[in-house]
Amino acid sequence: MKAMIFAAGLGTRLKPLTDHMPKALVPVNGRPILEHVILKLKQSEFNELVINIHHFGEQIIDFLEANQNFGLTIHISDEREQLLDTGGGIKKAAPFFQGNEPFLIHNVDILSDTDLKALYESHLHSGNDATLLASKRTTARYLLFDKQAYLRGWVNKDTGQTKPEGFEYDATKYQEYAFSGIHVISPSLFRYMDERWKGKFPIMDFYLQTCGEARIGGCLTEELHLIDIGKPETLEKAASFLAELNQE
Repeated sequence: MKAMIFAAGLGTRLKPLTDHMPKALVPVNGRPILEHVILKLKQSEFNELVINIHHFGEQIIDFLEANQNFGLTIHISDEREQLLDTGGGIKKAAPFFQGNEPFLIHNVDILSDTDLKALYESHLHSGNDATLLASKRTTARYLLFDKQAYLRGWVNKDTGQTKPEGFEYDATKYQEYAFSGIHVISPSLFRYMDERWKGKFPIMDFYLQTCGEARIGGCLTEELHLIDIGKPETLEKAASFLAELNQE
């Protein structure tokens, strides 16, 4: 099974740690964040990974070489010339995902108790072009799914802003869920990444603009233990979060 880890981010929220290293190599419990994600994917039977790099990208390459790629096949999608954001990063990596086999996308700064193999298999049986893991986590910004768990829109509860353009939010029609930073994509999705989508763009903008055409579904869960360790206050909590996961 194939997966992609987003490891190219600048990690500006973790400064000054990221003044001299990529966010992916910031340690938690003595191991880089990237290592925790790689090992979780390996444990979930993913054996071929793509990792995109930008900020101090050579450090990530050196780290993988020093660890013999953790016994996996690992490809580097090199964005050192231009950081492409999540959507552009996926499009650039498309040559690694030729064929019909879906692949899982995982943000490097997300730790969770998600059963990644079960998520992947759920997508396989769904017929979706993409399946987004989403939970009832409290946030200001929610993805909106219809009763059949298809993505239809997005709302910022603080500002009232909605997406896509012209979308009318109706709380009786839609279910509000928070995106986890973990999703599964089938190569069929690439046919919607036409000339409108080039260079740098966020994958969520793409999802929201194309959810009327593509089958963008949700794996919607009430119970998800997840921590985003891309900011200092949650980085401090990450060690105890991992300890709790290991006890389960």
